Amino acid sequence: MRIFVTAVRFQLRLIRRSPDTVQVCVTAPLVTLVVMAISEHAGRTDLSPYAVVAPTLMSLWLLALYTAGELISEERALGTLEGLVAAPVKLGTLVMGRLCAVTAVGMVAFAESWLMAGVAFGRWLELPHPWVTVACVLATGLATAGTASILSSLFVLMPSARIIQNTLSYPFYLLGGVLVPVSFLPDWLRPASQVMFLSWSADLLRDSLASGPTSHVVPRLAVILGLGAVGAAIGLFLLHRVLHRVRRIGTLSQAA
Repeated sequence: MRIFVTAVRFQLRLIRRSPDTVQVCVTAPLVTLVVMAISEHAGRTDLSPYAVVAPTLMSLWLLALYTAGELISEERALGTLEGLVAAPVKLGTLVMGRLCAVTAVGMVAFAESWLMAGVAFGRWLELPHPWVTVACVLATGLATAGTASILSSLFVLMPSARIIQNTLSYPFYLLGGVLVPVSFLPDWLRPASQVMFLSWSADLLRDSLASGPTSHVVPRLAVILGLGAVGAAIGLFLLHRVLHRVRRIGTLSQAA
C-alpha cells in the first residue's frame, strides 16, 4: 500500500507538467459545447445529459490510455525502466497507482462538462440521484485504471505506444455507447459492448441524471467494478509474463 500511495503522489506531481493531461481537461468542455449545440439546434433538450456523460467518459479513458503507454515509453527513453524492474517492488503496483492518480484527475471532466452546459446554454442539469452519480464516476475511474493496465504489457513490447493509443480510443467510445447508446448499434456488435465497462458506466450515469427512479444501482455498480477487477487481474498477469520474457531474452530496453 505504501508503494501504491507513493506512485499516486508521484503521478500527481507529473500531471501538473503533462501537456496530455492539460489537453484532455481543456477538450472535455469543448466536446460538451459541440454536443450541446447540436442537441439545442435540433430541439432535443432531453439529450443534454449525453453532452455531460460523453466528455466525462472519453476523458477518463483517454487519460488512462495515454498514461498506460507514456509511463513505459518515458521510463524506457530515460533509461530508468531497467531500474524499476530490478527494484524490490512489483511494477504492476506502480502502474496501477499511477493509473489511479490519472483517472482521479480525469473525474474533473464531469464538473467541467456540467458547468459548460449551464454557463453556455443555461442547461443546469439537476442531480436527482447525487450519490448514484458520484458512485458511478468513482467506480468508472477504478474500472478505467484496471482495464488500461492491460495495455501496459503491450507497451513494454513495443517501442512506441502512440499507434495503440490512437487505435483504441474511438472504437472504445463507440462500443461503450459513450455518446450513442448501445441499443442503436447493430445486433452483432451488442454482445461485445456488454463486456465493456464503459457501456455499463454510460447507461448508469445517464440514468442517474434523469428525474425518474434509477433501478438496479448496486448490481450495475458491481458489474462495472467487476469488469475493472477482471481487467486489472489480466493486466497484472500479462505484465508479469511479459517482464519474465523480456528479462529472459534481454530486450527490456527495446521492443521484443
